Amino acid sequence: MAVRKIIRMGHPNLRRIASPVPNDFLGTAEFSRLLEDMVDTLHDYGGIGLAAPQIDVPMRLAIIELPGGPSRYGELRAIPLTVFVNPVLRVLDDSSAGYWEGCLSVPGLRGLVARPQHVEVRYENREGANSVITLNGFSATVVQHEFDHLDGRLYVDRITDPAKLVFEEEFMQHIAPTLGNVPEV
Repeated sequence: MAVRKIIRMGHPNLRRIASPVPNDFLGTAEFSRLLEDMVDTLHDYGGIGLAAPQIDVPMRLAIIELPGGPSRYGELRAIPLTVFVNPVLRVLDDSSAGYWEGCLSVPGLRGLVARPQHVEVRYENREGANSVITLNGFSATVVQHEFDHLDGRLYVDRITDPAKLVFEEEFMQHIAPTLGNVPEV
């Protein structure tokens, strides 16, 4: 178990498409250590999601742990620690909404990003069993944000209005008070 360094925007490996996690890697001691390191890193950095490419591991692997409860975006559905191996996302309808996203790989900034709000994810869990989850609202945004990392994308690539990319300090002082409080994506 170890906290790994998160690579930041500008590191070329954040822009690479991750490779599928091989089936024979699941269940190995190395895979278990990687997951433990990802969880330790997520908790140490105070995030709610982490993709393997963010710790410079080019695999299609992400974890999410979302606390539930009231937020600036309404009542959030809690998502216990979930491991997504080789996830495939499908948008279930065209409705979208914008959330102010932050990223552990883009520290100090927030940006308003519109994303589909109703998605289905097919993935393998940590044991390699096929799983499906349907997510709505902020939870749907979180998985899309993390899965973008698997395709070499960052949330800043999806910002359509440059005026909606702001420093965290300015966000907290001028924008957040009008919205409430929600964890960083």
